[in-house]
Amino acid sequence: MRLGDIYAIALEHGIAKDPRGKDGVNDELNRLRESFEEMTELQKTAFDKERLSNPYADTRILNGDPDKDIKSLIIGIDMEVGEVVLADRLREKNGAPELVFAHHPEGKALAGFYNVMYMQADILYKFGVPINIAESLIEERVKEVEKGIMPLNHLRTVDAAKLLDMPMICVHTPSDNCVVDYLQNLMDEKSPRLVRDVIKIIEEIPEYKHAIENNNPPKLICGSDRHRVGKIFVDMTGGTEGSKKNYERLAIAGVGTIIAMHMTRDHIKEAEKFNLNVVIAGHIPSDNLGLNLILDKITEKEDIQIIPTSGFYRVKR
Repeated sequence: MRLGDIYAIALEHGIAKDPRGKDGVNDELNRLRESFEEMTELQKTAFDKERLSNPYADTRILNGDPDKDIKSLIIGIDMEVGEVVLADRLREKNGAPELVFAHHPEGKALAGFYNVMYMQADILYKFGVPINIAESLIEERVKEVEKGIMPLNHLRTVDAAKLLDMPMICVHTPSDNCVVDYLQNLMDEKSPRLVRDVIKIIEEIPEYKHAIENNNPPKLICGSDRHRVGKIFVDMTGGTEGSKKNYERLAIAGVGTIIAMHMTRDHIKEAEKFNLNVVIAGHIPSDNLGLNLILDKITEKEDIQIIPTSGFYRVKR
């Protein structure tokens, strides 16, 4: 399978599972294209033009020819310089892998990943937060995240891949979209009554079972496992954590329980303040679930050798 086809399938599947729906994704792309036409020539030169067709700034081909035939890949949650060198060492010994497949963004995908966060406004709106409030909350948070990313050495890992002539891609939000779609549908189908029932459902998923075996179980960090769940909000996509002010608005909108990958101390305090139940399913097992769903789609048409590393645990469905 061509590298470009692997990338396209991951992107298309992420769009298909986007919580905004295809119309919401197309609306965002159309608005961005209109803004692009209004830019000066200098601004257009600096603009990442892939954003005009790809709604996820944190998902990119980082190195390699899209036409290159790929029969094997190494995949992990964090694929940095060490993992790229590992891939090259394995390739030298065994002829595989031919592609480094990362989840967390690197290179230009890391430098601009905060642009993905704007989708969180549409997600909040879907759960009952007025869109004007949702947009104001996310704009404030995006600026915080952008400032935090600015001093990072974005190109370190990609430079290593280029020196070793190792093709590399990263697939972040499309994978996270798949997690949200899978867990939200599962919760809607199972209709758990108590928070403890939510945890039991998560514990039965293979990726989370594997995490439990490695001392990383789902945990309730706010509320009580004896509480009734109310409306469940699976909050796992949109780049990174949103504004801590979201929790008041979600509580007003009727959300009773949040299922998240992770949550910072300040966010936990806000969730507690508004009596929300918060279940942390786990960051790495959740990322595993999303990547597995993406890989299942990629390997539907053609078998590819998959080498797991960096926290990735392969489960086929």
